[in-house]
Amino acid sequence: MIQNKLIVIICCFTIVCANSQVKKLNLLGHWRDPNVVGSSAYDNAFNEAWGFWVNGHEYGVIGSTSGTHIIDVTDPKNLFERYLIKGAFNGPDVIHRDYDDYRCYLYAVCDEGSSSLQIIDISNLPDTAIVVYDSREFMTRVHNIFIDIPKARLYTCSENGKDGFFALGLYDIINPEKPKFIGHYNKFGDITAAHVHDAYARNDTVYLNCGPSGFAIMDFHDPSNPKPILTLKPNEYPNSGYNHSGWLTPNGKTYVMADENHGLPLKVIDLTDIVNGKVVSLLYPAKDTAIAIPHNPLVSCNYAYVSYYYDGLQVYNIKNPSKPVLEAFYPTSNLRNNLSYKGSWGNYPYLPSGNIVIADMQNGLFVVEGVEKPCNSVYSCNPVGTSDGSIHKELRIYPNPASNTIHITTDVMLDFQQYQIFDARGSLIESKQLKESGPDTNINLDGLPIGFYWLKLTTKDHQQFVSSLSKIHN
Repeated sequence: MIQNKLIVIICCFTIVCANSQVKKLNLLGHWRDPNVVGSSAYDNAFNEAWGFWVNGHEYGVIGSTSGTHIIDVTDPKNLFERYLIKGAFNGPDVIHRDYDDYRCYLYAVCDEGSSSLQIIDISNLPDTAIVVYDSREFMTRVHNIFIDIPKARLYTCSENGKDGFFALGLYDIINPEKPKFIGHYNKFGDITAAHVHDAYARNDTVYLNCGPSGFAIMDFHDPSNPKPILTLKPNEYPNSGYNHSGWLTPNGKTYVMADENHGLPLKVIDLTDIVNGKVVSLLYPAKDTAIAIPHNPLVSCNYAYVSYYYDGLQVYNIKNPSKPVLEAFYPTSNLRNNLSYKGSWGNYPYLPSGNIVIADMQNGLFVVEGVEKPCNSVYSCNPVGTSDGSIHKELRIYPNPASNTIHITTDVMLDFQQYQIFDARGSLIESKQLKESGPDTNINLDGLPIGFYWLKLTTKDHQQFVSSLSKIHN
């Protein structure tokens, strides 16, 4: 019942290829440290991209053979490295690093050598970025990570450690500086995975890209007994290959998936009925469709942002999943596609400015003008403050962490009209008009799962205030 196979009718596909209306995005800034050495495997000095916003500044993150570079991208015309966090393992043998952030902490892993899990406190940037955890306690090498923020759980993909190799690891990070082991996993429904290459998780529903073994959607509500929702082995979906990675839309109804093979298209999967998900369209880049390689799709609002190696960033409008449109691109590399792996590795489209951070393996970090203001991005690391980031000292929210109710008081007249609660990755959880008005307001949190959130308050005169919010008890 819970492992229905994906049924596809080829004639119903929408195939997105080259489009004369595709726009080249404007380059705003470029950063590269020429002293960073390339890897011995792919000559990639650089690898993954990430980003965050804190204390009025936007930052891009790019991994390298040296470690983690935190780049201030607030003024894209004047990019500069704010900090370099050296990796526990570094040098030309490094190929992969990966990142995610949670509650003002940046998590970093590497998939080469005797590395570690690093946790970096970024809450006091631009003054400090402090490594608060750098340990091989649980893991040395990890290929990718993903944090289920509402559940405070860290998923590790292809984890090597003192206990051996596991396709997937799971850790509790309710205390962000002290991860706790939950479990290791190799079997997902009828798939026994040689490894998990990447994962996406939201509220215990976990989307697993199992490389040569296929794709699985799992329910991890009970981590001692995760249950399959949908599994797809190779050849059980169209144009299958090495199942690499994917990303879910904010409404949870569409998943964009990449098979990392030359010439294979991206798949857009309709998950309106998740146990009967179906591919409704295929996505190709603007050129080189027979040999292009899709890599690391991310989704924000109505757009999928895909790092396409030699073909750079490709941006697809997927508002109508069955009829997507390739709208924009940016070429980070002029290398000829020789069926290897070079060029655009990753991107980050969630900064409040809407600007997009792109990591190119040989050419470093690019900032390009975006196609939208991110609808599903609330400031990733912001104290109580206004929407422009300035602190409003007269506003108090307590208790925080909270259980069932939070109280909001101000020393000035702020008539709050509406509140919105977002999970920390920016998806809207709840939006309500406030019945009370005036400087004292109560918000009931019954029904909100334990986790970390952002609270946005809007007044009758359209002032907005953003605060972090933790719920620790039901």
